[in-house]
Amino acid sequence: MLTGMAALPEPAALLPTEPAGVEMVAKFFRALGDPARLRLLEFLLHEEHTVTECVAHIGLSQGRVSTHLGCLSDCGYVQLRREGRFAYYRVTDPRVAELVMLARALVADNASALAACLRIDPR
Repeated sequence: MLTGMAALPEPAALLPTEPAGVEMVAKFFRALGDPARLRLLEFLLHEEHTVTECVAHIGLSQGRVSTHLGCLSDCGYVQLRREGRFAYYRVTDPRVAELVMLARALVADNASALAACLRIDPR
């Protein structure tokens, strides 16, 4: 037992037991593996925004932003609402905000190890 830390659940409680389930969890994280998609998610956490607003916020071309928003939409992180000729995106599940905040906390606690890691492409 680790001192000063909460006990981790049994491994079976963390990941699905079947290989396809583990692959789906890995795919879930790959969708979050792009910095632009993470910035878009953070931007959309509190209110919906148009593609134009997303472009202005993250500074990529409209085509790149639309591609990233499409990925986030296809994976279920954001939802599209059309109103006339405008497309509005918003985060579909409040747990996404919890996930982003937890990730930020973990990064803060492990910043030096992450910075030193040579196995993950820093992009």
